Amino acid sequence: MSCTGALAGELGLAEAWLDQLAGNWVLSGKLAGRETTHDLSADWALNRGYLRIHEISREKTPSGAAAYEAIIFISCNAKTDDYTCLWLDSTSNEGLVAEGFGHAKRSGNSLPFAFRDANGQVTFENTFVYDPTSDSWKWVMDNVDAGKRKPFGRVTLVKLGAPANSGPGPAAEPATPSQTGSL
Repeated sequence: MSCTGALAGELGLAEAWLDQLAGNWVLSGKLAGRETTHDLSADWALNRGYLRIHEISREKTPSGAAAYEAIIFISCNAKTDDYTCLWLDSTSNEGLVAEGFGHAKRSGNSLPFAFRDANGQVTFENTFVYDPTSDSWKWVMDNVDAGKRKPFGRVTLVKLGAPANSGPGPAAEPATPSQTGSL
């Protein structure tokens, strides 16, 4: 597999594979031991050099704000076939440090991002796993302490029928059976 940079003029293998994540999604499952539902929109930014993901929880704070929000950028280095993920979220304003960047090498339909502390030790892993049969994703998230993994989150992303929007915001609700003509 090789990554083709945004200036190459054609869709490279990495971009084509990541393009499966573009669109509107509903994320559901367990995070930090709690059931949760988030809306995601993912689209290409900056001449298709970065896949931008905007994630917003449906759960609200007492003031009515989203309990969690993240903006995530994923890119692929054309020279090394390495993927980089910048994860900025509402849990802190410290995302623009080494710990906010994850790195991965794609393995089949998996992208196992490892996030390291300032000493280079892996402290968090988030593996994106694409299922082409169902056109869905799973994110498998683990805290890592002294090399031992502790489950943090197991979520599934189900694609909505609407095309990706051009800006951040919650995704539409999934279509009901009466809207799709199925029972």
